[in-house]
Amino acid sequence: MGELLGLVVVGVVAGVVSTVVSLASVVSYPALLAFGLPPLSANVTNTVALLFTGMGAAAGSRPELAGQTRLVGRLGLVTALGGAAGAALLLATPPHTFETVAPWLIGGASLLLLRPPRPGHVGLGGPDGRALRAALFCVAVYVGYFGAAGGILMFAVLATALDQAPARVNAVKNMVSALANGVAALGFALFGPVRWSAALPLAAGFLVGGWLGPGVARRLPGQSLRIVAAVCGLAVAVKLGVDAYRGG
Repeated sequence: MGELLGLVVVGVVAGVVSTVVSLASVVSYPALLAFGLPPLSANVTNTVALLFTGMGAAAGSRPELAGQTRLVGRLGLVTALGGAAGAALLLATPPHTFETVAPWLIGGASLLLLRPPRPGHVGLGGPDGRALRAALFCVAVYVGYFGAAGGILMFAVLATALDQAPARVNAVKNMVSALANGVAALGFALFGPVRWSAALPLAAGFLVGGWLGPGVARRLPGQSLRIVAAVCGLAVAVKLGVDAYRGG
């Protein structure tokens, strides 16, 4: 019972962290390892449970998602396809391909977020541009395959393309990331070593944390959401870089 309650609490904290700064796995993955799961099982169990963060975020982000249903649908189809491709790659190949490039991707995206936004500027061809869809597909492949700080990459791409307040961009990011993660989670649930006794209480916590997180993001003043996400992303990039290159 103590382990179940512990996983629920971990899920709530990680769900809030996920919806605000896209770093749920920094909290939940080490917790699953601490509860005795082997690394591969912890990875796929975490991905399956993360599906419920998106559900909670959808309920908690209704003000920010108002009028964005069609946009989320169009972009979500792209990220779902990318997530499926990434999950297929993970199940078919060793999960090391992105380990050396991930720190550079995350660090670059974080620096992009630190750049002051230009009012009225819309990059990557705007919300309907091919460049945006291609970038989102590539990020979604990364999310399905490796995933560390994938939400920060997604947020950086969307922040470049959408001329909206950071909280509204964050809400879109939560939805399209959830679709990429959801498709990957389905593949892992069918074919991966999911530890359901850990996934279910963690998912319950993710659901609550995902619902609470948008309220936290909503209260961050001005561009502080971008800055917080960027600083956290740079910290993760340094950590992943040390881990990836320490032996080489």
